[in-house]
Amino acid sequence: MKRRLLVLAAVVVSVLAGAPGVAHAEVAAPADFVNLAKVDPTILMDIRYKTAHNFVGRPVNGYVEPLCIVTRPAVQALKVVQAGLRRRGLSLKMYDCYRPQRAVDHFAAWAEDLGDTLTKAEFYPDVDKTTLFEDGYISYRSGHSRGSTVDLTIVRLPAAPQRPYVPGEPLVSCYAPVSRRFPDNTIDMGTGYDCFDPRANTFDPRIAGRPLANRLQLRDAMVAAGFRVYDLEWWHFTLVGEPFPDTYFDFPVARRSLVC
Repeated sequence: MKRRLLVLAAVVVSVLAGAPGVAHAEVAAPADFVNLAKVDPTILMDIRYKTAHNFVGRPVNGYVEPLCIVTRPAVQALKVVQAGLRRRGLSLKMYDCYRPQRAVDHFAAWAEDLGDTLTKAEFYPDVDKTTLFEDGYISYRSGHSRGSTVDLTIVRLPAAPQRPYVPGEPLVSCYAPVSRRFPDNTIDMGTGYDCFDPRANTFDPRIAGRPLANRLQLRDAMVAAGFRVYDLEWWHFTLVGEPFPDTYFDFPVARRSLVC
């Protein structure tokens, strides 16, 4: 109860400060948020923003632990998707779940720093960094901060080993053939995760055959479980009827943030 009151107090402060719907500097999540791994430990995790293998090129603010924190209704829907996939010898793998506002702010600051092109060769090889906001790749708000939006993919079981990313290693375009891209153990989706390129659009005409079929398999499973799609990013889904549609939370991604 004490943790819940802290969150509610933070929301009230933010409204009084003129930023309705944004909860700033919370230390704990509402009881409606849970650690997905505790509810369904069969779902695989690859929480990229806790690592240096992301478009920022370093661990992102607010990711204290590599956890997938989501709202309870989203967890139940993900369990349904996972059960169906496992019957076909497949599994979900989570790239990102709840994302604190401080992480979104980190992304925005990175995008505004035009001199930082450390990860361009992999994540946005054909996109000018000056257009990242205009093109919709970076925003000052994210549905992830509401707790019911997830980034994920599908892995064939048993999951193949995935080597760790080595900071400073040569980077390969996120839309290069799967045999050349970073050896993520996902089934081939036509691009890597967080690929800032039109080829990441679910129905980009250059994506066909098996990669398109794989995208549609993920899309169909998520829609059937109650998620709506964001077709500009094949990996991105939001729960229909999410419990916090207007609140953007900022508690850190850490076990200590959770009530249980």
